[in-house]
Amino acid sequence: MRCCKKPILHIDLETYSSVDLAACGVYKYAESLDFKILLFGYAWGNDPVEVLNLMEEDLPFSLVSALADESITKVAHNANFERVCLTRYVKEYAKRNTLGDAVKKKLTEDGFLPPEQWRDTMVLAAENGYPASLGQLGPALGIAEDKVKLATGKRLLQYFCRPCKPTKANGGRWKNLPEHDPEKWNLFIEYNRRDVESARAIYNKLNSLIPVSDQEWENWSRDQRINDRGIHVDTQIIKNVQSYTIEHGMKLMKEARHITGLENPQSVAQLKKWILNQEGHDVESLNKEAVKELLKGTLRPETRRALEIRQELGKTSVKKYDAFQRACGEDDRIRGTFQFFGGRTGRWAGRLIQPQNFPRPSFDEVDGPRELVKEGNFELLELIYSSMNDVFATILRTVITPPEGKSFIVADYSAIEARVIAWLTRTTWRQEVFKNGGDIYCASASQMFGVPVEKHGINGHLRQKGKIAELALGYGGGTAALEAFGASKMGLSPEQQQEIVTKWRRASPKINDFWHILERAFKDAITDGKVTTLDRNMKVFKSNGNVYIQLPNGRIIGYVTPRIKDGQVSFLGLNQTTRKWEWTNTWGGKLTENVVQAIARDCLCETLKGCDEIGAKAVMHVHDEVICEVPTEEKETKFKQLLDVMAKPIDWAPDLVLVGDGFISEYYKKD
Repeated sequence: MRCCKKPILHIDLETYSSVDLAACGVYKYAESLDFKILLFGYAWGNDPVEVLNLMEEDLPFSLVSALADESITKVAHNANFERVCLTRYVKEYAKRNTLGDAVKKKLTEDGFLPPEQWRDTMVLAAENGYPASLGQLGPALGIAEDKVKLATGKRLLQYFCRPCKPTKANGGRWKNLPEHDPEKWNLFIEYNRRDVESARAIYNKLNSLIPVSDQEWENWSRDQRINDRGIHVDTQIIKNVQSYTIEHGMKLMKEARHITGLENPQSVAQLKKWILNQEGHDVESLNKEAVKELLKGTLRPETRRALEIRQELGKTSVKKYDAFQRACGEDDRIRGTFQFFGGRTGRWAGRLIQPQNFPRPSFDEVDGPRELVKEGNFELLELIYSSMNDVFATILRTVITPPEGKSFIVADYSAIEARVIAWLTRTTWRQEVFKNGGDIYCASASQMFGVPVEKHGINGHLRQKGKIAELALGYGGGTAALEAFGASKMGLSPEQQQEIVTKWRRASPKINDFWHILERAFKDAITDGKVTTLDRNMKVFKSNGNVYIQLPNGRIIGYVTPRIKDGQVSFLGLNQTTRKWEWTNTWGGKLTENVVQAIARDCLCETLKGCDEIGAKAVMHVHDEVICEVPTEEKETKFKQLLDVMAKPIDWAPDLVLVGDGFISEYYKKD
C-alpha cells in the first residue's frame, strides 16, 4: 500500500515592529502593538511561489486553517520566528473573522501554533554539521548566493521592516509604507518570493542528506514549547537594580571626574594619559584583567580609586538586568531564551538573557541581600557590602521566580561527562565508583597513585590532583590542558604535571585507547569510505562527502567534507570565535569530547521528556540542570519524581549510571 506524505507548505514572512528583534527576541517583537506581517510568501511543495500583500488583504481562510492543520507540514528557516509571528496573526484574525475561532482553539496550552506541525531547516542543517545562518548555509551547500540580491534585501528590510527617523524630507513619519516608494515595495515582494525559493532549495538539498529522526523532531518540539512557556521574573527587583545603577553610576562618574579632572574618565585614551602623569609610566591596557593586575601593585590613592571606579562601572552583572527588562513580556515572562542545537554536539545555546552565562556568585548568602534589593534598601546594603555589583551578580539568578501558587524544583546530573565516558569505554573501576556513590576525584587519585584517598581523610591532599586530572585529561589533553585548569597556580611544577598526565592515562587505558580508535575510524571513513562499527551502538561512516558519527541512540554528529592534509584531520565548520565558515582541525580527543557531550545532551533530552510525563513543566535547563514550575502543594512529590526520572535507566543506555541532585525553591539560585 502506498504511503502518502503530508503536504508541505513553505513559508517566509516579512514583518514590521518597532521592537528591536535582536535585543528583545521574537516573542516581545510580535507582542508589540504596532507589529504587522507585511508579506506572506509561500509555496505548496514544489509549486510556484506566491506572495500575499497583507498590507492590503487578509490571508484566505484556507491558509489560516492550514497553519493549525496537523495534516500539513509547515517549513521555514528558524521556524520559531514564523510560528510566533503567525500565532499573533491567527489571534488577530479571529477577532476580525469568526472563522478564525476554530483555528484559535487549536493553539497550544501556552497559546501558540503547535510546533509539532513545523519543520525547521536550521535544525536539518545543524544536525548535518552545516551552519545555522541562512547567509552561510546556502553557499556551504553549494547554492550560490546572489550578493547583489543580498545587499538589496538588507536595504529593503531596513526601509520597510524597521522604524525610520522622522525628518523634514519624509514629512516627519516614523514608518515607511508601500505608497512611500512603490518601486521599492515591488522589489520587496520579489525579494520575498526569492527568499521562499532559496529556502525551499535549501530544504530539498538538506533532505537529500541524513534525515533528522522523529525522536529529534520531538526534542525540538519540546524545546519550542519550553520557549513558548517562558521564564517568569520578579520585575520589582529588576526595576530597583536599574534605578539604583543609574543613580550610583552618576555618583561614580562625578567622583571620577573630580579625581582625574577628565571630561570622560571612561575614555581609555584619556585615562591612560592621566595615569602616565600620575604614576610616571605607561599602562598597556585597561581591560578587565589589566585593571585587576594594576590594583595589585603600588599606586597613588587617587589612581587606585580611579581604577576601582572603572572596575565598578565596567562590571557586566548589571547589564544582565537590562537584558531581562528588554526581553520581558506583558505577563512578566521572558520567552525564547534557548536555541535548539546551538553547537556541534546538539547542546543548547543561550539567547537574550543567556542563562548559560550567568556570573558566579561573589558570596554564599542570597536570601538577605535579595530581600533588601527587593525592598530597595540600598543604604543598608552599602553598609554591609563593599561592592553593589557583587550583590547584583550574586542575586541575579533569583530574579527568575515561579508565579504565585507555583514553586521551582531544580535538579542536575552529577558528574555527567565522567559517567558517560566511563560507560562509553567500559572502564569498570570508574563505573563501580558511580554505582557505589563514590567520589570520582578520590577514586581517580587512588588509581593514579596506588594508595587509598579519602576526601578530608587519608591522603586527602591527593584528591585535588585527581580532580584536576579528571577535568583536564579526559579528551586527550596533556600538560597544556592541566595548565589551562590552573595547575601552576596550584603549585604544581612541570614535572609534577607530567607525572599526573602519565599516571592518569595509565589508570584509564580504555579511555586512552578510545581516542585512537575513534580517530582511526574517522580517518578510514575519509580516505576509504569505510564504515566502522564501534561499541555501544556507535559507528563512523561517510555519506555525500560528509563523515558522520552515529551515537548510541541513533542520532548523528555531522562533519562537512573532512580531509586529511599533512596528517592533520580537518573539516568545514563554524569558528565559534570569528563566526566564519572555515577549516577546523580535529583529532581523537576532540572527537571523543564531541561524542561524550552529545550523549550527555541526549540524557538531558530524556529528562525533559520525563518532566512532561510526570507533569512537571520545564521552564529552563542550564547545562545539565533542569528547572521546573510545579504547584506549590505538589512540590515535594514532584521533586522526588524528578530525581527518579533522572536516575531511571535509559533505553539506549540501560547500564549508564545516572544520579540527579537538587533542591526546591521559591526562586532560582546556584545550589
